[in-house]
Amino acid sequence: MTDARSPDFPPFRPRFPWWGGDLQTVANRFLAVSTSLAPHRTESLSFALRDGTGDTLLASLDRPASPRPGSPLVILVHGLTGSAESLYICSMARLLLERGRSVLRLNLRGAGQSRALCGEHYYAGRSQDFRALLALLPDELTRDGLVAVGYSLGGAMLLKYLGEEGTASPLRAAATVCAPIDLAITCRHMMRLRNRLYHGYILGQMKIEATAQGAVVSATERAAIMGSTTVWEYDDRFIAPRYGFASAEDYYERCRPSRFMADIRVPTLVMAALDDPWIPGALYQAYDWRANRSLMPLLSGQGGHVGFHGTGSRQPWSDLAVARFLEQG
Repeated sequence: MTDARSPDFPPFRPRFPWWGGDLQTVANRFLAVSTSLAPHRTESLSFALRDGTGDTLLASLDRPASPRPGSPLVILVHGLTGSAESLYICSMARLLLERGRSVLRLNLRGAGQSRALCGEHYYAGRSQDFRALLALLPDELTRDGLVAVGYSLGGAMLLKYLGEEGTASPLRAAATVCAPIDLAITCRHMMRLRNRLYHGYILGQMKIEATAQGAVVSATERAAIMGSTTVWEYDDRFIAPRYGFASAEDYYERCRPSRFMADIRVPTLVMAALDDPWIPGALYQAYDWRANRSLMPLLSGQGGHVGFHGTGSRQPWSDLAVARFLEQG
C-alpha cells in the first residue's frame, strides 16, 4: 500500500539472495557494510540531562564534506539494542551526508556509548528524553530546522513524542521505519515459536545492555533481568516497576504509538513491510490512515524488519524513500 501523499517512489523489489522477510531481516548481519562515513567529518557531542539523574546522552554529529546551505539537521534514532553505530543508522547517515545534509546520530539513554554515562535505561515510551535532547541542541544546529527518523523501537518513541507534542513540535518532518505501533501485540508476535531465535537473541542483548558498566540496578533488579525468560517478563519484572508502570501490559498500553498517532501534526512518513517477522503487518493494514492527513503510510509487501535490500541499488530502499520524503519537506 502506498498512500497518495507518500513520496512518488518505485515499489520495493528484493534482490537475490535476500528473498522473504527473514532473509531481508538477517541480511544486515551478513552484508559487508562499512560504518565509515569518510570523507565527511564526525564529532562527538554530549548532552547532560537536567532530570536529576546525572545521566548524559552521547551522540555523533556528522557534517558533510560539501554542505547544502539551509538544510535541516537530521536526527537518527536507533532501535532496540541498537546504537548510533548500527549499520542501518550509518547507512542512512551516509546517504544524507552525500546529499549535503548534517546528521546527528543519537544514542538513547543507556545505549551504545551512552551506557557508561547513564544509570537509567531507555524504553519505547521514554519520549521525554527526545524532548529534552531537542531543548539542549545548540542554536547553530537548529537554525535551519530539524527533522527526525526513528527505526523500530526508536520509531515507536518518535511517534509517541510527535503525538504528545502535536503542533508544538519543532520538527519540520519525521519518518519511521518498522516501528511497533502496538507494543503488546508486537511482543506476543515476537514470542511465537517461529521467532524463537530472534527472541532469544534480542532478550540476551537486552540483558547485556541493562547490566553493563554504568547501569544502576539493585540486586533484586539484576536478578529479575537475568532471570527473565521472555521480553514480556523482562518488561514486567524490570522496566514496569522501575519506571512507574503497574505491569508490562500497563506499560505497553500506556506507551503504544497508536494511542498518540491521531494527534500528530508534523508531516510523518510511516514505513513498514507486511512480511516483517517481528511486527505484524496487520497492525499497519488495520490503522485508519485517512483519519490524519499528517501521516503518510508507505507499506511494502516485502522488506523484512529494517531490511529493504532491493534491486537497482545497494542502498536500502527505505533509505532512498526516506531521503526523498525529506527532500519534499
